[in-house]
Amino acid sequence: MLIQIQYFAQLRGSGGPGWIEVAEGTTVEGLLNSLFQQGTSWEAWNKHLLIAAGTEWVQRDYVLKPGDTISLMPPVQGG
Repeated sequence: MLIQIQYFAQLRGSGGPGWIEVAEGTTVEGLLNSLFQQGTSWEAWNKHLLIAAGTEWVQRDYVLKPGDTISLMPPVQGG
């Protein structure tokens, strides 16, 4: 199934794909592992990523659904 990925803040210019093909039953964790294997430059952010499916925050065990849009955001610091 095809999943859309949106990147925010420092991840926006990372060169990650806008869409990725995953098998049914894939979790967010599996999606992230696929992205890291493709050579994205932000694996260092892995432990700190904020993840949303549509407009809802999700955990890494969230099972992706057809048509999901996954948003990946690094932690944000304010001043």
